Amino acid sequence: MNLDFTAEDDLFREEARDWLQDNVPRTPQPPDGWPQREWELAWQAKQYEGGWAGVSWPKEYGGKGLSLTHQLIWFEEYARAGAPNAQLLFVGCNHAAPTLVAKGTEEQKSFHLPKILKGEVLWCQGFSEPNNGSDLGGLRCRAVIDGDHLVVNGSKIWTSSAHLADWQELLVRTDPDVPKHKGITWTICDMKTPGIELRPINIMTAPGHHHFNQVFYTDVRIPLTNVVGEVNDGWNVAMSTLGFERGTASMSEQIRFGVVLEKLIKLAEERLGPGVLEHDEIGARLAQLRAEWAATRAMTYMVVSKSFKGAPGSESSLLRAFVSQLKQRSRRIAVDILGSDSLELPEHDPWIRPYLRTYSETIAAGTSEIQRNIIGERVLGLPR
Repeated sequence: MNLDFTAEDDLFREEARDWLQDNVPRTPQPPDGWPQREWELAWQAKQYEGGWAGVSWPKEYGGKGLSLTHQLIWFEEYARAGAPNAQLLFVGCNHAAPTLVAKGTEEQKSFHLPKILKGEVLWCQGFSEPNNGSDLGGLRCRAVIDGDHLVVNGSKIWTSSAHLADWQELLVRTDPDVPKHKGITWTICDMKTPGIELRPINIMTAPGHHHFNQVFYTDVRIPLTNVVGEVNDGWNVAMSTLGFERGTASMSEQIRFGVVLEKLIKLAEERLGPGVLEHDEIGARLAQLRAEWAATRAMTYMVVSKSFKGAPGSESSLLRAFVSQLKQRSRRIAVDILGSDSLELPEHDPWIRPYLRTYSETIAAGTSEIQRNIIGERVLGLPR
């Protein structure tokens, strides 16, 4: 693994930095709903028009066709510029699209990838279910083949932004008579299909804002041409999706959090006085976190290097498990720095609501316990 950047890499970085400086939106990002959807899609379209969307995507689908090193540089400059966290675009750009590139048919790629890249559509994820959130292999949302369609019945839960999405990456059980990991199918679901019902799930960290949903499917008909991979082979496709989610898809978030940490250090100096890093207990914790984020950057580079050989492997769980808990500890310090002021929760609070949200980090994309199981069994070779 060579961690040195080439002259070409440095030139790319300079060009990315210049474009971001001139084009990062300065208007406030709406907190939820259709205004947020339209704002984020417009930002994605602007990146595409400027030639900066899909840095590592294949050229034939609208990307730049560059290496993951260039993608890493783009994420670093994106974070440095304070560019928006376009969370509604995450599933489409970082889950569905890489999965389609790796496992989809030519027709699926040609139809969906340009729309995602141009900021024309949003995707959501239909994986977790009631009573089967962490046990993905135990999902029960059923689909039977009827002619040239799958007919889906069941429900999914914790579906982020389903009420705003055009498409969904959906896992369904198509064969209940085989071992649980064998009878699953990964398919593309049009969210406008008759028989889909959405119910909002309100959460305490975002009062007045609607983010999560439970999705119910009643005789929802999905063309078999929407199946990605093979019928009953959806577990293998899903492992690709989760590999991207735990690895390269999270690069931007990991890099962005390094910027957040530097802002947190500045907050500590403003409220507790200069020299806090050298003399205060808070400073010692911040210094430790800064060292750990440096280690995180090295781990991110490792994942990028390994990804040159194909989809991210089980090593991505190392990064996922470490970073999710590191985010919690980092955000917790903001509460200690702000003291009683942390109870006020202003509308555009940059610290406390994000801190509360970090508790979902050790659950989403597989709980910390599942990540440790993966690390133990698939990375370290320990017995089950």
